[in-house]
Amino acid sequence: MKKLNKIAFISFFLTHFFLFAQNSQTIRGLISDKESKYPLIGVTIVVSSTDPIIGTTTNEFGEFKLQNVPIGRHILSISYIGYKPQTVPNIVVSSGKETILDFQLEENVVQTDEVVINGYGDKTATNNQMAVISARSFNLEEAQRYAGSLNDPARMAANYAGVSGTNDNRNDIVIRGNSPLGLLWRLEGIEIPNPNHFGALGATGGPISMLNSNQLAKSDFFTGAFTSNFGNANSGVFDLQMRRGNNEKREHLLQIGFNGLEAGTEGYFSKKSKASYLINYRYSTLGILDALGMNLGTGGAVPQYQDVNFKVDIPTQKIGKFVVFGIGGMSNISLLDSNIPKIDTNDAKKSYYNNGTQDIKYQTRMGIIGFSHTYFFNPNTYLKTVIANSGVSEPTIVDSVIRIPAISTIPDYEGNFSNFRSSINMSLNKKIDRKNVLNFGFNVDRISFVLKDKFNKETNPIVAPNWQDIRNSTGANFLIQAWVQHQHKFTERFMVNYGLHSQYFTLNTNSFALEPRLGTRYQLSEKLAFNSGLGLHNQTQMQFLYYQKTFTNGIYSETNKNLGFTSSAHAIAGIDYNFKKDWRLKIEAYYQNIYNAAVETRPSYFSSLNIGGDFSIPNKDSLINNGRGYNYGIEFTLEKFFGNGFYLLQTTSIFTSKYKGSDDIWRNTAFNGGYVINLLGGFEQKISKKFILVIDTKGTLAGGRRTTPIDLITSRENKRTEFDFTRAYEDQFPFYFRTDLKIGFRIEGKKVTQQFSLSLQNITNHLNAFNRVYNANVVANSSQEVKINPQLGLLIIPQYRILF
Repeated sequence: MKKLNKIAFISFFLTHFFLFAQNSQTIRGLISDKESKYPLIGVTIVVSSTDPIIGTTTNEFGEFKLQNVPIGRHILSISYIGYKPQTVPNIVVSSGKETILDFQLEENVVQTDEVVINGYGDKTATNNQMAVISARSFNLEEAQRYAGSLNDPARMAANYAGVSGTNDNRNDIVIRGNSPLGLLWRLEGIEIPNPNHFGALGATGGPISMLNSNQLAKSDFFTGAFTSNFGNANSGVFDLQMRRGNNEKREHLLQIGFNGLEAGTEGYFSKKSKASYLINYRYSTLGILDALGMNLGTGGAVPQYQDVNFKVDIPTQKIGKFVVFGIGGMSNISLLDSNIPKIDTNDAKKSYYNNGTQDIKYQTRMGIIGFSHTYFFNPNTYLKTVIANSGVSEPTIVDSVIRIPAISTIPDYEGNFSNFRSSINMSLNKKIDRKNVLNFGFNVDRISFVLKDKFNKETNPIVAPNWQDIRNSTGANFLIQAWVQHQHKFTERFMVNYGLHSQYFTLNTNSFALEPRLGTRYQLSEKLAFNSGLGLHNQTQMQFLYYQKTFTNGIYSETNKNLGFTSSAHAIAGIDYNFKKDWRLKIEAYYQNIYNAAVETRPSYFSSLNIGGDFSIPNKDSLINNGRGYNYGIEFTLEKFFGNGFYLLQTTSIFTSKYKGSDDIWRNTAFNGGYVINLLGGFEQKISKKFILVIDTKGTLAGGRRTTPIDLITSRENKRTEFDFTRAYEDQFPFYFRTDLKIGFRIEGKKVTQQFSLSLQNITNHLNAFNRVYNANVVANSSQEVKINPQLGLLIIPQYRILF
């Protein structure tokens, strides 16, 4: 009895300590000049939402600290003589973690003696000061807030205008009808490989992201006409930044949810220095969800994966700031149809990827390690150098499954693709004066590779395999890029950015390009602005295309090695109308002309513009740069930023995407859905001082996925799915519709924050079409001869997170 009383007392004490003690926390960070990035001394920062008001100023290093700020959401007001003031609403202060924020102030073109705080800054303003159109920023809270995003930055971006996300199984970013391969991923200023588990070599998406949203700082996302410092991309850019760890206090995180079981820690190395570390590790929990009977869309197979993200930040007073960062991930899955005695078309164990006829064993490995150094020559000039190494490995084994007279397997395909990249990026930024900023630099990548795959020509299971090479190449090439860009502010209202980007791929003499870029912004009034952007953009082909082998008369040859870049010209115009506090209307119209796409020499439907929508790798030889394409459309964004306890985001994209292969026929691209409409909203309700209810919802209506009709005659003869490519992408599945709901609550203890959420994916259980296959197990001409496999149905995902 005494023991029970002691336990009850301890329980009561802990509950009282964590939940009912008076809570407060610290807000601190760094304030710098937007153009020069140099710390600003003496900036005034005020928490205007507290009574009494809490305020401070930045020290000699541009740092500020606001202590004893009550938990909840607050408004910061920032002012500095000669600079435009900022009012930053909805700063989340929680008890389990200090709030660390960095701000950049823009200097006035015309100097005045007074500063009046009277407006709210652009909450989507980018880190990149040269960006004026088709660009927005996002932060950690947004990456974790939106329903259906699963803490994945790529799935979060699918809510933005111009982006299509109608594949529940992958997070591919389809921008304005372009292939997802047109996207450039950057981390800490350097190009990185596909940061997704189970992502094919050269692809940009996958089922599960390796990027940890708990690690991200404010980052930029571009959907067209991007600035001159970005290259080797035709559709968009994800320019990601990692946040730095807390250099004054050690803090920790534990989390379990769809993306895995996660542990994170951050803190200081020594209280005598300002250096910090931040690391997060995650291990797959999909095995648990599978055991609970949840359909993961992979049949009887369970994906296994793990990843780690880290950053070490070492600022110094005299020799600049040093940063070490990295990401590593491993994943594997075995889709074994030979383990299923009989394939039923409705069998939940049957995978949609191999249709009951194959055993697939697939692995991916990816790693990045980088080092950066930023050095200020003076308050207006700095040099940033980034050196990184990255690697990707992708071994694959495919066997055909034979069921008559008994289950057996025949080796079908074996592949081992590896890619290793050593990179250096150097950029010099010079703020000439209040009106002019100059930025120039270069990037050199050494890309080494191993591309080996083969297929078995023998179909008899009792005969030894007869292997024929598809690719068997090793080597290295260089991708060299350089750029210069200049920003000039004619007045406070009118700004022009112009620049030139160049790139050269050393594989052949056909891969050199000069790309002029131009962006303008005219602020007609305090609420209304006009923006425009023009630019040429070029991109290398997927690496495996260059080394496709052709076997003719007993001789192998590589007929694609002279392929040049795929090129595109972007033209965009738009308006931003901040018609009310916290409300914004944004409209953009665009046209993209695409040329020099890779197509076959013989008349064919094929074009490289359609690669990237699935896991398959096309084996096409004798390619030339004669393909064409175009995309055009208009986009609307109506956004109510978080305020008064709620937010809204409505985006509408109406677009057309066409291409022409070597058969000279204009067709829909694989990504021409036609329209995407997203509606998101959410609110927070404080139940008590310590309990906050959070509800977020999302609805998506979009044009269905494009598909090629099945050739039934050939499919019946070969007893497998065969497509009629003379009618490529002619058909379209019914509209895509999905509604997601996330319900959660936050508990603020004295030094601990706990977050519980329940995410209901596709709450209406609307079965959107995934693909269409031929079913050889039914009678010809029956209604089940052609089957449409659905995407994910209702999926319930719990998540628990604790910060302490």
